[in-house]
Amino acid sequence: MAITVDPEPVWDQPIAVPEKWIETVDDNVAAKLPAGSKVKGISRCGTSYWTRTAEIQTEQADGTPRSFFLKVTQNEVGKAMVSGEFESMEALHGASQDLTPEPIAWGTFAQADHVHFFLCEFVKMSNDLPTVEDSMKMLAELHANSYSPNGKYGFHVPTLQGTVPQFAEWTESWEDFFTNSIKLVFENEERSQGSDPEVQHLCKETLEKVVPRLLRPLETGGRHIKPCLIHGDLWDGNASTNVDTDQPVIYDATCIYAHNEFELAPLRPARHRMGTDYINAYFRHIEASPPKEDQDDRNALYCLRWDMNCSTLYPGNLRYREMCVEVMKYLVEKYSDGYEGWARAKGEEIVSR
Repeated sequence: MAITVDPEPVWDQPIAVPEKWIETVDDNVAAKLPAGSKVKGISRCGTSYWTRTAEIQTEQADGTPRSFFLKVTQNEVGKAMVSGEFESMEALHGASQDLTPEPIAWGTFAQADHVHFFLCEFVKMSNDLPTVEDSMKMLAELHANSYSPNGKYGFHVPTLQGTVPQFAEWTESWEDFFTNSIKLVFENEERSQGSDPEVQHLCKETLEKVVPRLLRPLETGGRHIKPCLIHGDLWDGNASTNVDTDQPVIYDATCIYAHNEFELAPLRPARHRMGTDYINAYFRHIEASPPKEDQDDRNALYCLRWDMNCSTLYPGNLRYREMCVEVMKYLVEKYSDGYEGWARAKGEEIVSR
């Protein structure tokens, strides 16, 4: 299917976290720095809709300079954001140290118990995108060599996309996991943007027809996939090039153990600078899951979940919803016979869920 050129959202709300929280280094943050660190300064670094971010400059015990990256949030949602990010980055760094900054800690400010932080290694990044081949080779290796600790889909702590919790409960099958995940996204989006009869109908048809048709064949008829560790929010806003190593670096993760192709959802929208050339490069390093002919529409389905979550994040801006409606119309019309119709046409035994 065609990939619609979609505009960036309009988001003009002020950051809810006061800037004062990154004007000094809180005692609890300082306590998490390496032993013997002397704080030399703190300065704003990076941009975010929902957090404040800064670089902490230090002198280490041996006299060498070293910087750290600090992200500050507030309230319970902010606490979940930084705890989930720490657990995500710790899992990713354990699986691929060359691809990620080293996470150090998350915690709560000593001077304000509603303010929370994430602390990690500071990586100097260029304004360049990671190279297509290098980044996708490293991503494919991460997916191929990582395994769920219990063989299931999910994650051991809640993780958020933006400010919205995503489904992360341990689940045996990928179809069941994704069904629960996108159903939650649909419900969140309706609460954010309001109910609409057409959207409700398309969401229902997507859940009942499209999801089983595109995902059940991955795990039936002798076909298998494995849960692997994914970054979960991999677009050009969360990827760059390490100035010191000239290698790709990814950050700001919201991990789950998932079908590896799920990682590629944010690379589909034409608004993103990391696009289909990265998807094509990825499949030069790891084969698409069978049925291979479904890969592009699986990607459209996975991107639908991602864009519906984006719609949730920007109440009153219906651009994402409008794009998602067009995608759902396409998928619902193409797969109106659902999984059962496909199985009968292929002569495969129909498997019920």
